[in-house]
Parts: sequence; C-alpha cells; structure tokens
Amino acid sequence: MNDKVKTVKCVVWDLDNTLWKGTLLERDEVILVDHARATLAELDARGILHAVSSKNDHDLAWARLEALGIAEYFVLAKIGWGPKSASVQEIADRLNFAYDMIAFVDDQPAERAEVAFHRPEVRCYWAEQIAELTGLPEFTPATVTADSRRRREMYQANLRREAEQTSFDGPSEEFLRSLDLVMRIDRASEEDLARVEELTLRTSQMNATGVHYSDADLRALLADPSHEVLTVTMEDRFGPHGAVGVLLLRRDADPWHLKLLATSCRVVSFGAGAAVLNWLIGKAAATGAHLVADFRPTSRNRIMEIAYRFAGFTDEPCECLAAVPAAAHADTQRLHLLPDVRPLPTTMRIDAPRLALT
Repeated sequence: MNDKVKTVKCVVWDLDNTLWKGTLLERDEVILVDHARATLAELDARGILHAVSSKNDHDLAWARLEALGIAEYFVLAKIGWGPKSASVQEIADRLNFAYDMIAFVDDQPAERAEVAFHRPEVRCYWAEQIAELTGLPEFTPATVTADSRRRREMYQANLRREAEQTSFDGPSEEFLRSLDLVMRIDRASEEDLARVEELTLRTSQMNATGVHYSDADLRALLADPSHEVLTVTMEDRFGPHGAVGVLLLRRDADPWHLKLLATSCRVVSFGAGAAVLNWLIGKAAATGAHLVADFRPTSRNRIMEIAYRFAGFTDEPCECLAAVPAAAHADTQRLHLLPDVRPLPTTMRIDAPRLALT
C-alpha cells in the first residue's frame, strides 16, 4: 500500500442502479449488483464503515435493504429527497470524520458532480467500480486490528448510546450507572500492539506524556519481565467500546513506575482514566508498593494532569523518586502518590481476570 494515500473510513452508497439493479419507486424487482455483497463484507471486515445516501422513500428503501440481507452493514442512512452533498456532509459530521475520509458511490454523473462541487475533499466513484474498490490502496488499511473488525458494531452501539443519553432525564452520573459499564484490564498480546501503538500516537487529551511508543518499543517492553504492557477495553449494555487505553508499568522494584497512561478521548466522559488510576492505586496498596507516575505537559493533556491530581498524586519532593531512572525527556514531571491514598468509587466494574499485580 502507498503510505501517502489516506485510507477511506466510510463509504456512502447510492441505491438505485448503484448498489442494486433497478429503480425501487418504479416497482422494479431490484436485486443486488454483482460483487455488491462481497464488497460490503470485505470493506466491513477491514474496519471501513458503510452509509446510505439515496433519493427514495425511506421506509421502502430500508425494508428492501433488510430483505436483501445487507441492512446490518449500514451505520447511517440518509434516505429522502435532499441534495446528496448535504446527506454526505451529515454522515461525515455525525461520524466525526474529515471529508477526505469519505467515499461516495453513485451511478449518476450529475450526483457525483454535485457532491464534488460542494465537498471537493470527498472521493467519488461510479457504480461500475464496485468490484474493484477492495483492490484500491485507499480502501486498504495498513493494519487491520481486532477493533477494526468490530468497528461497525462499535459505531452502531455508540449511536444507540448517544440517542438514549439525549433523551435521558437525570444526572449524568445516574446515566453512567445505567450503562452497566465494565472495564477489562489485561496483559497485551502481540496482536494488540498495533492498537496500542495507535493509542500512544493519536491520543492527545488523555495521554500523560505525549510520547509515541513504536511497535519495536512495545515489543521490547512486552518481552521484558520487569514491565507490564496493559490494555484497557470497555463495554456496556449497548455493546463494545473496544480498546480504549494502555498502561506501561515497571514494577520489578519499589516504587512501581507508571511510564504511560493513555485513554481514548471518546471515553473521557465515562471517567475511564480515573477508573484505571483507581484500579492501579488499589493494586499497589495491596502489595505495599509506592507508585510514581510520569507526566509530561503538552498543549492538550491538561485534563490528564487533573485526573492524576484528583487521584492523589503530587509533585512534592519524596525519597522514592531517587529510585526511578532518569526520564528520557527533560520536561517530564515525576508525580508520586500521597501516603494512605485509597481508590475512589467509580461508575464501572473492573474486570482483570488474568492479571494479578502482586
């Protein structure tokens, strides 16, 4: 794959004479075009989402998608009589994707031209290209992680979650408790490393140091018995959130040294960072170990510093800091846990079945 080609994150499909043969409102007996089902399935497996933009009767069109057995692939459907460019814009904004991460497929040159005029960043394709999409570099991610393969499921769950939150009448903490949130913390496997590297690279607000750990760095830590590379995943009654955090911890001596804590920005409102810190504080207290954490201020991670301070970490002088190797970056602060700090209650259950930090 050409690394300079930006990968498509969502394909927006027209229906009549594009995804299926025929025109629904003309009472045609529409059937899927050749390769449509295979293309939908393959791109879905790569973590590329699907949406619909069609000038049609919504209920009839959606019923036909269900009858054809492909409705499940679509995270959003804009079916009505407005301009396609407006539908594409709504889909991109709803999914929080840049327009250059959107592809638009339509059999009508005029529709493609209308989208291209209003949103020139969107990549447009004609219906005859459906069979070849899976072979194009922009539809071929460099890596496909476990989260990639579940991306559609996660987005569908999040849309349902957001809809219920909008209609929820009560305090935000009460809504969080209603979700039945479960956080799982486990040792990373080699299969997890692509996602872990991505979290260290792309997470900014909830990244304690802003340091990127490469695949080689992570493999070295994974092989080092003095270190723990831990992944954090979450789910609730709506479905999975996927991998949402990473901890890099050295614990072969006292104090334990938390080199990195990073959690995805999309779970900030659920208190994921605080929950991870509380869990680790409890584990350290159970073994009598002191806990030191690296914090390197950036232009975006002030919220992570607040999470550390609220959990009981301080930058006051302490003898324990002398036992921690010098930081690679001169502006790294060393925070340590105040004496007798105990975990705070959270709105989620922590599940770490294979992990006993003792």
